[in-house]
Amino acid sequence: SLIVGRPIIDTHDLECVDVRERLAKNLRRLRQHRGWSQEQLAFEARIHRTYISDLERGARNPTITVVDKLA
Repeated sequence: SLIVGRPIIDTHDLECVDVRERLAKNLRRLRQHRGWSQEQLAFEARIHRTYISDLERGARNPTITVVDKLA
C-alpha cells in the first residue's frame, strides 16, 4: 500500500533482515575463527555447502533445526 506516495514499511521485515545479517556475520566470523571452509562447516553440521553460503550472505531464513545444527 501507499500512503502519501510512500510505501508502508513493515518493521517486522526490517527485524528479519537485521537478524539474518547478524547471523550471517557471526556465522562467517566463527567459521573463519576455527579456520574452517564452508565445506568443512557444512560437513560438520550436515548441511549442504550452498546453504551455508546462503546463510553467510543473509539470503536464507534458517529454521530452528538448522540453527541447532550450527550451534
